[in-house]
Amino acid sequence: MTPDHAELAGHAGQLAVAVAQAHGVDTMFTLSGAHVFPMYDGAVKATEEGRPMRLVDVRHEQTAAFAAEATGKLTRVPGLAVLTAGPGVTNGVSAMAQARFSGSPMVVVGGRAPNNRWGSGALQEIDHLPIVGPVTKHAATLMTANDVAAGFHDAFTAARSSHRGPTYVDVPLDEFFNVGTGLVPTVGADAGRGAEPDSDAIDRIAGLIAGAVHPLLILGTDVWADGAEEAALRFVEAIGVPAITNGMGRGVIPGGHPLLVTKARGAAIGGADLVVVVGTPLDFRLGFGVFGGKDGGEPAQVVHIADSPDQVATHAALAASVSGDLTAVFDGLQKALDPGARPDLSGWVSGLRDTVAATNARDAELLQAEADPVHPARIYGELVPRLADDAVVIGDGGDFVSFAGKFVEPKRPGCWLDPGPYGCLGAGLGAAIGARIARPSSQVVLLLGDGAAGFSLMDVDTLVRHNLPVVMVMGNNSAWGLEKGPMQMLYGYDVVADLAPRTAYDSVVSALGGAGETVTDPKQIGPALDRAFAAGAPYLVNVITDVNAAYPRNTLGI
Repeated sequence: MTPDHAELAGHAGQLAVAVAQAHGVDTMFTLSGAHVFPMYDGAVKATEEGRPMRLVDVRHEQTAAFAAEATGKLTRVPGLAVLTAGPGVTNGVSAMAQARFSGSPMVVVGGRAPNNRWGSGALQEIDHLPIVGPVTKHAATLMTANDVAAGFHDAFTAARSSHRGPTYVDVPLDEFFNVGTGLVPTVGADAGRGAEPDSDAIDRIAGLIAGAVHPLLILGTDVWADGAEEAALRFVEAIGVPAITNGMGRGVIPGGHPLLVTKARGAAIGGADLVVVVGTPLDFRLGFGVFGGKDGGEPAQVVHIADSPDQVATHAALAASVSGDLTAVFDGLQKALDPGARPDLSGWVSGLRDTVAATNARDAELLQAEADPVHPARIYGELVPRLADDAVVIGDGGDFVSFAGKFVEPKRPGCWLDPGPYGCLGAGLGAAIGARIARPSSQVVLLLGDGAAGFSLMDVDTLVRHNLPVVMVMGNNSAWGLEKGPMQMLYGYDVVADLAPRTAYDSVVSALGGAGETVTDPKQIGPALDRAFAAGAPYLVNVITDVNAAYPRNTLGI
């Protein structure tokens, strides 16, 4: 035994749970499967010993994995999903892929057919590693009970280390039941911190900022994941640089802040001469790293800052880059930009603020629209004033959730969940389960497209069984809206883009033990939301919306 480890003996499930708890995990998301029974026994034994491990069982393995992914995002402690062998694991692959693209710390534990029958056709016998390997940071089969403690520690350490992401382990059934020994680590609060950034690179970037006339800062998910939200806000306010946000970067600069110019996105990106992107990839959401050039101007210089070297873009032309602990990056830049080196950005910021004000004025009409069928924007006109500052808002949908990105500006960091660049539908119910557990005193609002709801609405049953009240707001346009419009644009017609009209999804929620209502009158949206927030139960406000009121978009993501 070493000072930072405690020796433990027990069956492999007990060892696994002890390591998970050492890393801060207190909830296991699962769907009952015999291959992983020892994990359940480990959770029960831990709880009996005064170290509670909550078991949350769901109706589809994808929900367990999405709940773990959301937990990792919100708490910055790896979420834990435990899935039975074969189809249990493969049902969780999309959530693992989403976590890989979003940098979400999570550990997926799979069952595995027993060693003593391997190769003879045991139930659900398959080697999972070639399947999950491409979408995880780390994947391993722990062949004996004595491998479990160290193997689980490796998986949790990799999941929570920059750049964060999903990891996977499985244990053969016979070994999972076996007794073993292992060293359970003591994990410090600073586990997973990135490297110290290169000081010369910091100085180069500071010089670029000092020389810029129209600099713009873009803050993404990894600013939150790396615990750098306070340092980012300090930097923005000290330098006076305007910022836009995406992913879980939303809320780092509070909604309504004078330097938050997301609502002037086009003017900011098009008019910038220097764009500093922190904690998010230069993907389709950011024009693949091409900025500036508005009205015939020169393209902007681009700086990419990431939490680890492998996240720095290689496809874009960069003026500079740096990687490492993002708090150290922001603080280093602020120090390097001493008051004498800070540019005067008042005119640039003032112009962008005018654009924000003009956008708000234009949006006000949509947010109050009286159209019949309901314009999706009207839903947000009623919802946004009812959101508390610490509300957790979850997007699971295409066109309807695109409107949320336009109108919902979180007041605090760590309060926004979306699928990220992988664009996976069906994550919402799992995310809502994880959010309600992670933030028990906050509003949890799940924004659902009617298409997305079909992937996971059955897991309202999980919300009911585990007493997890969530407000669900559906924009029901009876179509795959994100596909219907583009197909009509390309071909002049659309196929396989329509759903059954005005389906009473709220009746499904009620049948599962929740509650809800259908709304067709825009004046009734607000009262329905009030009833939903007061219900103390899973509640779906099913708003019938206009399929022709599509979100105006500039890119299809390709």
